[in-house]
Amino acid sequence: MRYQNIHKGIFLSRPNRFIAQVELNGREETVHVKNTGRCRELLVPGCTVYLEKSDNAARRTAYDLVAVEKGELLINMDSQAPNKVFGEWAQQGGFRDDLTLLRPETVWGRSRFDFYWEAGEKRGFVEVKGCTLEENGLALFPDAPTERGVKHLEELMEAQRAGYSCTICFILQMKGCRVFRPNEGTHPAFADALRRAEQAGVHVLAVDCVVTPDSLAIDQPVPVELTTPCCSDIT
Repeated sequence: MRYQNIHKGIFLSRPNRFIAQVELNGREETVHVKNTGRCRELLVPGCTVYLEKSDNAARRTAYDLVAVEKGELLINMDSQAPNKVFGEWAQQGGFRDDLTLLRPETVWGRSRFDFYWEAGEKRGFVEVKGCTLEENGLALFPDAPTERGVKHLEELMEAQRAGYSCTICFILQMKGCRVFRPNEGTHPAFADALRRAEQAGVHVLAVDCVVTPDSLAIDQPVPVELTTPCCSDIT
C-alpha cells in the first residue's frame, strides 16, 4: 500500500490518544494519530515522524501521523494498514497460492472476522493484528491489555472446531525482528489464549514488512515463539 503527500516532522507531545503536536516546517501542528494504542516507546519527544496530508480541506486536522523512526527502525503505526496490506498480499498469492475467494469483514454466527477465504473445498477465516512493539529484536503483541483480542481468539477456536481453517496473522509493521512472541508481561491472558488457540488448530502466523515513509508491504514470515524461554533475549 502507498501513501500520498508525505511530510517529515518532529514529534512534540500527545495530548490524547487521537492527536499529537508535531513541529512541521518550523511551526507547531495538531495532527491525527492513526493508532489509538499507547505507543509510548515510539512517540518520544524529539523523534522523527512521517505525516500524510489529507486532501479534505474541511478536516479539523490536515495531517495523519503514519510512521515513526525508532533508532534505526522505521515503524509504520497506522492501525488501518495491516488489513490493507494483508488483503494485497493475499490477493497476490502470499497467504495461499490457491485462493479462489477472499472476502473482508465477514460475519459468522455472532463473530465478525477480518477475512473469509476459500480455496477449492477448503474454507477459513483470518484475524489480522498489527504489531508495532519491538524490544531487543523481539516483536511483541499486545502493547496494552486487549480483552477484544482474547475474544477474537476464542471466536477463531470456535470456528476451527466447526470445521473452518483459521489463522491469526500478526503483521509486524517494521523490518528487522528476529522472532515474534505474545507479550506475557503486558497481558498474560492473551498469551495463554494464543497458546490454547494454537493447540486447538488455529494457525499462528507472523510476517514482517518493508516500510518506507510512503509505503508498507508484507515481506517475510517471522518465527513465532509461544513458550516463554529462560531468558528474555534471543542469541
